Amino acid sequence: MKLLLVEDSERLQRSISAGLRRFGYAVDQAEDGQRALAFAESNLYDVIILDLMLPQMDGLTVLATLRKQRNSANVLILSARDQVEDRIRGLDLGADDYLVKPFSFDELVARIRALVRRHSSDRIPTIGIGPLHIDTLRREVRCDDEPLPLTPSEFSLLKYLVQRRGQVFSHDQLIDRLYDSVASVSKNAIEVHISQLRKKLKAAGAPALIKTKRGFGYYVDYY
Repeated sequence: MKLLLVEDSERLQRSISAGLRRFGYAVDQAEDGQRALAFAESNLYDVIILDLMLPQMDGLTVLATLRKQRNSANVLILSARDQVEDRIRGLDLGADDYLVKPFSFDELVARIRALVRRHSSDRIPTIGIGPLHIDTLRREVRCDDEPLPLTPSEFSLLKYLVQRRGQVFSHDQLIDRLYDSVASVSKNAIEVHISQLRKKLKAAGAPALIKTKRGFGYYVDYY
């Protein structure tokens, strides 16, 4: 999943981003409202984590602008404003969830997962394809009930392709969906991850799921 974190506290921004990346999420960061809108206009995000008290443009104005632009990304407000009126206003303007600071990081991750499950195939926490079972909540893969150790990047790539089986994705599309916008990722990195995935799947006895459509990209195919 690709997330946008909008938070003006450098300490909190750094802490939240590092924690989310440990879960394998790609995280872009914006420290003010105008930069947040610029990111949202040029990228597709699964979830936008939005503080309300921001420089340049406050969070509620950012939220209202996003919805006016018909941006359908899930928006989770993360704010120290804890009054019922604040929550009601945020939800009425189009937020999908509201979490008050201070907060539990585990709860933040759980709420992000819940938001995505409402609109994606993550509604089904375990995806089965052939002998593979991908647990999207525990971020684990098993082949014929044996654990298949994957790196966070390999897991995200496999999950993304399996959930969209039959669709062909170019290097650039996979980089855009699986990495931060500021990350320096080459096409070669995707090729390396694909190669490692294929080797691990083969070693585990799984069929060759990941196909290459020469000149176009990669896709998962299994019947």
